[in-house]
Amino acid sequence: MTGTGPALVLDGVVKRYGDRTVLGGISLTVGPGELVALLGPNGAGKTTAVEILEGYRRADGGTVRVLGIDPATGGPALKARVGLMLQGGGLDPRSTPRDALRLYARFHDGGRDPEALLETVGLAGVAGTRARRLSGGERQRLALALSLVGEPEVLILDEPTAGMDPEARRATRQLIAGLRDEGRAVLLTTHDLSDLEQLADRVAILHGGRIVADGAPAELAGGGTPRLQVRLARPPSGEELADLGAVLQAIRAGATVVVDADRAGQVRIEGVPPDPRLVAAVATWCADANLGIVELRATTASLEERYFELTGDPDASSGQPIGTAA
Repeated sequence: MTGTGPALVLDGVVKRYGDRTVLGGISLTVGPGELVALLGPNGAGKTTAVEILEGYRRADGGTVRVLGIDPATGGPALKARVGLMLQGGGLDPRSTPRDALRLYARFHDGGRDPEALLETVGLAGVAGTRARRLSGGERQRLALALSLVGEPEVLILDEPTAGMDPEARRATRQLIAGLRDEGRAVLLTTHDLSDLEQLADRVAILHGGRIVADGAPAELAGGGTPRLQVRLARPPSGEELADLGAVLQAIRAGATVVVDADRAGQVRIEGVPPDPRLVAAVATWCADANLGIVELRATTASLEERYFELTGDPDASSGQPIGTAA
């Protein structure tokens, strides 16, 4: 829809508030038909980066372009081509979804039909309900609908599935994927790693005002620290774990044994490459301890674990989103 050039560009962007540097020269592009997720702990600078792309704030350095135009000076003509879904949404609590969509539709030439859009986002059944009586997930779906009413070429979505039940979350993901497939450029912020794994073409991880990783979800997870993962027939005792750790340390300095609290009987050997000598040592120890091995494989960190490695942020979730964009 927007041609072949990047739809969104941040190039060496710097933003300071007094003596505090919030963005320290970040660079990011989003092309037409591409969905990029901006991930980072609270306070990392995500909201500031989004507000600069919106034209709400000016960068102190670097280049910012939205559809080839500086958003700080693009005016209403540019804003009409960009759909924004923000946390909270700024809705009048007395308005209804139908009223809000009809109002927004009047701001655009050739926008979407409000009634059809209510069906699309699953709000037809509450179209006449005042916003203050909508659930959190329903308000999120209304915020998404408002971002779509002008048929935007670019979408900037802040926590699009926050507060939704599983069915609504699945439907919203399908809708967002369809918008990307139509050729729209999509930038979203989220703490829900399921959103990233199911939607994102690329993930940019922002930490301390800098982008510390940028790539496809599988590539980022693949860049994690290799480890040996072992699932045992029964959970080992504390004494057995200590003995295994001592055995591995004797042959590979730095090897550590980590218990997976979410999976009974599963441990990880971290800190050293999972080479054949390490595998043999683990297998021998299990035989001597009369512990059957159900599964043994070399792997790398999950996307969630890789994110934690890069940021130290415990608030990322592989299920329900935790926290808000910052």
